[in-house]
Amino acid sequence: MKYEQLAKDIIDNVGGRDNVNSVVHCITRLRFRLKDESKANTDVLKNMEGVVTVMKSGGQYQVVIGNHVPDVYKAVVDVGGFQSQSPVDADGGDKQKSSFIDIISSIFTPVLGVLAATGMIKGFVALFVALKWLDNTSGTYHILNALGDSLFYFFPIFLGYTAIKKFGGNHFVGMALGATLVYPTLTTLTTGDPITTLFSGSVFQSPVYITFLGIPVILMSYASSVIPIILAAYFAAKLENWLKKIIPDVVKAFLVPFFTLLIAVPITFLVIGPIATWAGVLVGQATLWLYNLSPIIAGLFVGGLWQVFVIFGLHWGLVPVAINNLTVHGADPVLGTMFAASFAQIGAVLGVWLKTKQQKLKSLSIPAFISGIFGVTEPAIYGITLPLKRPFIISCIGGAVGGAILGFANSQIYMVGGLGIFGIPTYISPTEGITFGFWGAIISIIVGFLVGFILTYLFGLGKGNDSPESGKDTAAVTNTPANTQAVRNNSSEIISSPFNGEVVPLSQIKDEAFASGALGRGVGIEPFEGKLYSPVSGTVSALFPTNHAIGITSDQGAEILVHVGMDTVELNGKYFTVHTSQGARVEKGQLLIEFDIAGLKGEGYIVTTPVIVTNHEQYGQVDTTDEKQVKPGDRLIEIKAK
Repeated sequence: MKYEQLAKDIIDNVGGRDNVNSVVHCITRLRFRLKDESKANTDVLKNMEGVVTVMKSGGQYQVVIGNHVPDVYKAVVDVGGFQSQSPVDADGGDKQKSSFIDIISSIFTPVLGVLAATGMIKGFVALFVALKWLDNTSGTYHILNALGDSLFYFFPIFLGYTAIKKFGGNHFVGMALGATLVYPTLTTLTTGDPITTLFSGSVFQSPVYITFLGIPVILMSYASSVIPIILAAYFAAKLENWLKKIIPDVVKAFLVPFFTLLIAVPITFLVIGPIATWAGVLVGQATLWLYNLSPIIAGLFVGGLWQVFVIFGLHWGLVPVAINNLTVHGADPVLGTMFAASFAQIGAVLGVWLKTKQQKLKSLSIPAFISGIFGVTEPAIYGITLPLKRPFIISCIGGAVGGAILGFANSQIYMVGGLGIFGIPTYISPTEGITFGFWGAIISIIVGFLVGFILTYLFGLGKGNDSPESGKDTAAVTNTPANTQAVRNNSSEIISSPFNGEVVPLSQIKDEAFASGALGRGVGIEPFEGKLYSPVSGTVSALFPTNHAIGITSDQGAEILVHVGMDTVELNGKYFTVHTSQGARVEKGQLLIEFDIAGLKGEGYIVTTPVIVTNHEQYGQVDTTDEKQVKPGDRLIEIKAK
C-alpha cells in the first residue's frame, strides 16, 4: 500500500485509533472527529512529510493532504479498520448525497462481471432449448439453468452486501436482509384463502396471508428485485450506526446486528415492500388508462420508461394487467408496447463498444450485448448504460420510439413467452397468424435498436466520459509524465475567471491551507452571483459528492481547483446544484455549478472561493490579475512553463 506508513503515522499522531470517532475526507483534507483533541500531536503532524498542515474547525480535526487525499484516506481506513464503522458520515462528503444514478452504479459495480457471465449463460441456455440442442428436461439443462438464474433470483442477497457497504453498514447484515426477502418458505404462503383483504375494491387491494405481531403483512415476490433491498440496506445502515452510539462497547458485536435485523426486516416487509407493490399497481392502472386514451402515447410512455420501471420494480404493476387481458381477451397490448426497449438497450451498448477507447468498458460491453439479445438486460443497464447516463437516456428514447410504433400498429402479445428475440413469436395471433401487429413488432425492434446505436455512437460519449467508473470520487489528476509533457509543450496558458465577483488575494482567505499557498497558487474571489463557470476547456478530474468543489485538468495540462466557500462540505450538498459529472468533458465558459449565496451566508458560511493551480510547481511563473473585479471569461491567472 503506497500510503500505508503515512496512514499509520497520521493515526498514531491523532491520538491512536481509539481516539477517532469518525474520519471522512473532502477534496483536500482528512476530517477527523476525535474524542479528545488534546491527545493529537499537532506539531508533529504539521511537520510530517505528506501533510500540508493541520487545522481545527467546526469540531473537526483537519489534516490537510492535497490532491491525493482519497488515496491517503483509503489507507487510513484500511490501516485503522474504520471501514466497518461508517467511514463516511454526514460530516463531510457523505456519499449517500450523491445522485441516485451514482449510488446505483457503485452498488452494482462489484457484481458486474458475474452479472454479465450469468446473463450470457441464461441467454445461451434459452437459445439452445429453442434450437432443440438442449432438452429442458435433462440434467444438463437444469444445472445450467440454475447457474444462469442463480444471481438473478438471489439478487437481493448480492445487493444487500454491496448496498449496505455503500451506506456504511455491516456487510453481513445486508446479506441477511437480502436472504430474508427471498426465503423460499415465504413464497409458499400466498396460496389458499387469505386471512383478510386490505383496501378491497380499490387499486390497492391486497390479500393478506400472514401477520407480524398482529399487523397484516402484504407479501410479494422479491426475487430479482432491486429497489426494496437497496432501501432496506439504507435504513439498516442508518439504524445500525444509531445503535452503535447507544449500545455499550462490550456487547456491540452481537447486539447491534441483533437489533438492526430485528427492526429492519419487519419494517421492510411491512412498509418498504407494500409501498413498492402499490407504486407498481398505480403504474399498471395508469398505463391501461393511457392505452385506452391513445395507443401511441401509451407506447411512448411504456417503451420509454420500461427500463426505469424495471430498476424500481414498478414493472410488476403491469403484469397483473397483462395477465388479466390475456385471460379475458386472449391478447394484451400493454406489455406489448415495451418490446423495443431491450433492443434499444443493446443498440446503445453496441454504440458504446464501438466508440469507447476504455478497454475495460469494451470487455464489459460484449457479454452485456450478448445477454441483452436474449432479453437479459441487467448487465447492460447496470454495467454500461446507466453509469454512463447518456447512453441510458438514449436507450429510453429508442424504447419510446419503438413503443410508439407498437402502439400505432396495435401490436399485442397473445401469450406469455420468452424475452429478447424469443419474444417475437408472442406477437403471432393463434387465430389470424401473422398480422400487421406482428410486423409492427419487427419494425419496432429494428428502429429501437438503430436509434439506440446511432445516437449513442454519435452523442452518447463525451471526451473523457466513457468509463462507467467516471462517477467515482477520485482526486484530481496526478502529475503523470504525459501531463507534465503537455505543460512543457505550451509556453503559457490563460485561466479565466469562473465567477462574476471581487478578486481577493489568496493570503486573505480565512483558511490556512489555502492562504499559505500550500495547496496551490492563485487568487480568491468573493462571488456576486451563485454561478461557477469552467475557467478552461478540459476534463473534470475531481467532483466531490457534496458539489462544493471541482477540479479541472485543462487541455494544456494545468490542474485547477475551485473550492466554493470555506467548510461548505459540512452542508452535504445543500444549496448546491451541479451540471456536470466526474470525468466529463467541459468547455471554457460552461456552467458547472450553481449555489445559493444567501443560503450559505444565512447559515454562517464564508463564500470567498479560492481558485488555484494545484500543479503550480511545474510552471516557471504564475501571475494573477490586477483587476479588482472580474466577470466570467476575464483573465484571472496566467501560467508560463519553465
